[in-house]
Amino acid sequence: MKELSSQDKTRILSSIRDINDFPKEGIVFKDITTLLNDKEAFNLLMNHLEDRYKDYDLDYVAGIDSRGFIFGAALADRLKVGFVPVRKKGKLPSTTVCEKYELEYGFDEVEIHLDAFHEKVGAKVLLIDDLIATGGTANAAAKLIKKVKANLVEACFLLNLSFLDGKKRVEEHTTVYTIFDV
Repeated sequence: MKELSSQDKTRILSSIRDINDFPKEGIVFKDITTLLNDKEAFNLLMNHLEDRYKDYDLDYVAGIDSRGFIFGAALADRLKVGFVPVRKKGKLPSTTVCEKYELEYGFDEVEIHLDAFHEKVGAKVLLIDDLIATGGTANAAAKLIKKVKANLVEACFLLNLSFLDGKKRVEEHTTVYTIFDV
């Protein structure tokens, strides 16, 4: 597996825009829309992810609502495997399995379809999202994948907000790969 060169890392990272004080004061929002509309940077990223995961013999890529859908669906297509959305509660039309997680002020839930992995026990799944912060959503998604008896082989994030320690929460369930620690 080929690692990204420092030049490629710089190219990808420089395509992500920082938005200060969004969605509230004191937050620096990592805007990936500028990466998505930069065809060269996005292609560098997707080539790297395809190279990393092509020999994992995956059955599915699961993407976390909503930016994980973009990276997850594109990667699943490249790997010729299925894509499974991990959605916020109430967004999926069929029978679901839910997992609750704690927010700063309350709780939220994510869910997947009960038959998301076609009831294949031990299906090999990669979980992906754009960013990991506190790890609440990703931790809940990891629990969901295990709850339906799939094998979570790794969780992948483009960005890790390392000062928030969310990566450690997900590492309780699986190996975590992050491209950038910011």
